[in-house]
Amino acid sequence: MTGSAESLPMPEGLQGIVADWSSDQRAFKNVPWGKAMMWIFLLSDTFIFSSFLISYMTVRMSTTVPWPNPSEVFALTLFGKHIPLILIAIMTFVLISSSGTMAMAVKFGYEKNKKMTFILLLITAALGAAFVGMQAFEWTKLIVDEGVRPWGNPMGAAQFGSSFFMITGFHGTHVSIGVIFLIIVAIKVLRGDLDHERPGFLTGRKGNYEIVETMGLYWHFVDLVWVFIFAFFYLW
Repeated sequence: MTGSAESLPMPEGLQGIVADWSSDQRAFKNVPWGKAMMWIFLLSDTFIFSSFLISYMTVRMSTTVPWPNPSEVFALTLFGKHIPLILIAIMTFVLISSSGTMAMAVKFGYEKNKKMTFILLLITAALGAAFVGMQAFEWTKLIVDEGVRPWGNPMGAAQFGSSFFMITGFHGTHVSIGVIFLIIVAIKVLRGDLDHERPGFLTGRKGNYEIVETMGLYWHFVDLVWVFIFAFFYLW
């Protein structure tokens, strides 16, 4: 800026673009470093999940041994009826619902409503923990009742077990880590760490609830990945 508050002239062409970005005038202005790093992490995680799903599809299409029918493998018997994919449907509903509570937590965080942000973060963490619990039940049923192992599968193609445990286990790990961090952030919100910029882990600028939005990015990503796992692994 000049003394008269007028903008300095920008170079034209490629030099102007380079000068604009390198001076941080538009690209990352006022963007907290934690949020930018989360986007970079999610981008790298996208490549990993994509590699897993592409590998799964390649194995399934190339195997000569019949692939187990997911509707039968993941069915539960309730009240004397064999219901296909009922547990998976409940798990999906729970996880997608947690995206709604997470979005509301971010909204109340913007409004500096400490109480509602805390409550919604805890609800989101509880829904995530419920999802992990149901996934643990699903794993137990397959291992104990069906005899599925990462190296073998009595119901068909041996690659079924390795694909299932690798993909759902990696995603379940993400959900479990997210639940832990949600609880940590909720405690910090309740104690007022975000209002007073108390030094410590996961504390941003004074009076800003940026960490809530950053956790929201992570949680929505985990939910979105599950949609693809649900579509490719359970419905195909």
